[in-house]
Amino acid sequence: MNTVNTVKPAQDVKAPATTRAASRDMNFASKSVPRHLARGAIGFGLIIGSIAMVPVAGPATLLAAPLALIAFRGCPTCWMVGLAQTISRGRLERQCVDGVCTLTKADPAAKAAEGATGDTPAASR
Repeated sequence: MNTVNTVKPAQDVKAPATTRAASRDMNFASKSVPRHLARGAIGFGLIIGSIAMVPVAGPATLLAAPLALIAFRGCPTCWMVGLAQTISRGRLERQCVDGVCTLTKADPAAKAAEGATGDTPAASR
């Protein structure tokens, strides 16, 4: 006979700091949208240019393609995620209740009041 025992987490146990720190490290956003678009133009330009120059200058031009990874801060997908983060910065906020997280529109009035009092909601810590 097979039985499965489920363990419910304690209500007063907080998430480990490493979990919260890891979620903050996954930030690919830039300081502004124009800066992020410039990084994308440089990255895509390096990739396209290195491939297009192969017939003219030989396969050594492919060495410029890895430089695009620096501009993208990873891969082109990382750049796209960063673009979405840069555009949505300050417009969306994550709210977590009972282990279920949702995205909602940020309330500018609440942000202004929060900045004045110095309180930070638990969802954004």
